[in-house]
Amino acid sequence: MSESKTKGWFAQHAESEAKKDVMKLSSRVGEFIGIFCVLILLIFFITHQTSSTGFFTSNFGRLEQFLFYGSLSFGIIPSIGKIIIGRKNPIRPLEAFGAIFSCIALLWLLIVFPFDFSHLSDFLPRILQLITMWIFNGIVKIFMIIGIIGSLVTSIYIIALYVTIRSM
Repeated sequence: MSESKTKGWFAQHAESEAKKDVMKLSSRVGEFIGIFCVLILLIFFITHQTSSTGFFTSNFGRLEQFLFYGSLSFGIIPSIGKIIIGRKNPIRPLEAFGAIFSCIALLWLLIVFPFDFSHLSDFLPRILQLITMWIFNGIVKIFMIIGIIGSLVTSIYIIALYVTIRSM
């Protein structure tokens, strides 16, 4: 029996990821683009909050602000680490922490739900308002539940991948 058939799927996947641990320039540029997108998103929501558009309800207290902005902002840290170090595996514990933080933030924000998505596009240009018309509180809650499950699964996957690659 060949070696690849005796190894399990995850071991083969980890081996493949270990070979791609050193990042190419294109991957680093991709991390910069991701950081830029998160910053745009942060500016969008900060503008909502400072303009008092009604998007954030009175339930958007200090804890909710910390969880909301903190989980968004923390996503930048692993990207910066990858850009600086140029490798993926040493940064995976930070990514796992970020996924767990996101899971907790989404869970709490789903319980409190300090948003009114009817105001999501209030200060956007008309064309973007038309594109975002389908977004309402109910659909956002479904996406948040998917995000809670996804971030929990992702954190477990990232930790397992980190430990497996580190032990190679």
